Amino acid sequence: MATSATTLTSLSFFSSSLFLSSPSSKLSTSLSFSFKPSSNPSLSISSQLSTLPILSFTGEKIGETYLDLKSAPPETARAVVHRAIITDLQNKRRGTASTLTRGEVRGGGKKPYPQKKTGRARRGSTRTPLRPGGGVIFGPKPRDWSVKINKKEKRLAISTALSSAAENTIVVEDFGDKFEKPKTKEFIEALKRWGLDPKQKSMFLMMEVPVTVNKSSRNIGTLRMLTPRTLNLFDILNCDNLVLTPDTVDYLNGRYGEDYEGDTEDDNEEYEEEEEEQSGE
Repeated sequence: MATSATTLTSLSFFSSSLFLSSPSSKLSTSLSFSFKPSSNPSLSISSQLSTLPILSFTGEKIGETYLDLKSAPPETARAVVHRAIITDLQNKRRGTASTLTRGEVRGGGKKPYPQKKTGRARRGSTRTPLRPGGGVIFGPKPRDWSVKINKKEKRLAISTALSSAAENTIVVEDFGDKFEKPKTKEFIEALKRWGLDPKQKSMFLMMEVPVTVNKSSRNIGTLRMLTPRTLNLFDILNCDNLVLTPDTVDYLNGRYGEDYEGDTEDDNEEYEEEEEEQSGE
């Protein structure tokens, strides 16, 4: 898409068929991209989201906030997200499928019948792959299915997916202390107050999930409760609604925004822990 360096273009990933949005969603937030002058068109660009409403626990609007995340260019966004999701799914394969060859099958040491004067084909073992109970020809063996992806590329894919979910994203004030005891019915009522359908897939991203909130929401099959340590691309793309907290918005702006200074030792350790957790799921 040819655009001058000084022109501001409004683009929604949902309307551009990069990701499909829910037709019944009541939220409408536009995603605008600010194209900066650059001699290299493959560089990532800054995505400035319009303000997102902040809702109270009772469902009233109490303020506004915004997300400022890096995002891949429209012409390469699908490829970046596709590569990252394929990498995540493939790294979850355990690769433990195994079969026995004719040399590993128990038995078969004795020749079943004489070599000659029987009129039958020559047979040296009962464990030949041509007979029942024998070995398997070219069967699966344990292998490593994991593939590598650059940390910056994976971070760009996650930030692009979060930017694409702007239309179905709301911010809710911290409600960890609102549940005195676990109660699924109260959590469903809170979802309805926030304009969310309990039958639709919703993903909550919180810095910490209190025990009462976790127990109140774990019986809802369409709901996923994540923290920054368990944030993954599949759940972002698989949800119909994304719910954030103010602290989470600040974390996303710092982690996936333009002001991110780069990888540090702590970031590398966190990245390795996230990889181990996701591969172990």
